[in-house]
Amino acid sequence: MVDRADDGAGSAPRRRAQGELEAQVLAVLREASEPVPVAWVRERLGGALAYTTVITILTRLRAKGAVERERSGRSFRWTAVADEAGLAALRMRRVLDAETDRQAVLASFVTALSPNDERLLRELLSRDAEEEEG
Repeated sequence: MVDRADDGAGSAPRRRAQGELEAQVLAVLREASEPVPVAWVRERLGGALAYTTVITILTRLRAKGAVERERSGRSFRWTAVADEAGLAALRMRRVLDAETDRQAVLASFVTALSPNDERLLRELLSRDAEEEEG
C-alpha cells in the first residue's frame, strides 16, 4: 500500500507501516454503534481506498479474530471485537505459535524488556494469579 504525502513539494509515495491500515480500519469499526457495511468503513477512512482493499483488510482482521461479520442481504455487516491492543496481542500470539521453541522465544522476549515493562508484566501476572486463587 502506498500513500501520497502532501509536503507542498509534490506528492511522494510513502509506504504504510505494517498493520497501519488494519489499525485504522479497526479504529473506524470501533466508532460504530452497530454492525456496518464495507461502504460505511470506506467512507470513514476518507474514501480513497478501493472497496476491494477495504474488504481484504476486513477479511484479514476476521481471520485474526479481531472482527466479526454477519450476513445482510447479499453482503455483510462488520463489527470490531478487539481493540488495537487486542490486535497487537493477536499478532504476538501468532508469532509465538509459529515458533517451535516457545520457551526460548518467551525467555528472549522477557529478557529484552525495559525495567518498567518487566515490572508491568510482573504486576499483570501477579494480578492474574490472584484472580485465579480468589
